[in-house]
Amino acid sequence: MTTRIVILAKAPLPGLAKTRLIPVLGERGAAQLAERMLHHTLREACAADLGPVELCVTPDTDHPCWTSRPASVALSEQGGGDLGERMARIAARITAAGGPVLLIGTDCPALTADRLRRAAAALEQGDAVMTPAADGGYVLLGLNRFDLSLFRDIPWSTEQVAQLTRERTEALGWRLHELATLHDIDEAGDLVHLHDFPG
Repeated sequence: MTTRIVILAKAPLPGLAKTRLIPVLGERGAAQLAERMLHHTLREACAADLGPVELCVTPDTDHPCWTSRPASVALSEQGGGDLGERMARIAARITAAGGPVLLIGTDCPALTADRLRRAAAALEQGDAVMTPAADGGYVLLGLNRFDLSLFRDIPWSTEQVAQLTRERTEALGWRLHELATLHDIDEAGDLVHLHDFPG
């Protein structure tokens, strides 16, 4: 079965992207890093060769930055609401169509094609798969099924995200596979992990 990868991305614009890195990189430097990570994520998602790749963006699909994506990558808008509401809409849409989905962002240079393939393989053996982030969040959530409880009332961008996701999948009676914890690039202290970045 093919697995759809959906990349949630913010336009890599100065003042909009990677704002927590602006104090050390400046607005332009933070935006340039965001664009670099976006293209890296697109390359890895396509190289995984699992199925369709979709780039789901904010604030809209009209910005020229999206035209440089590979021709095979579908483009969609995230729409309104918090991160949970936006992710829930994507997950509900794709699982309702009968296929598994891997939801990822663009903040983790170590989330390679091989790791995406491992996540898809793990999803064949259970209901959900998660790649935790070292900060307590996650860099990947894969689902065969949908339940709103995984996305509602989650304190996003806190160290509670992954643990709450574990607890809620357990409450649903779902089988959750966890893969190795990775680092994402959100704050100044995370920049040491750019050595994971081949591009």
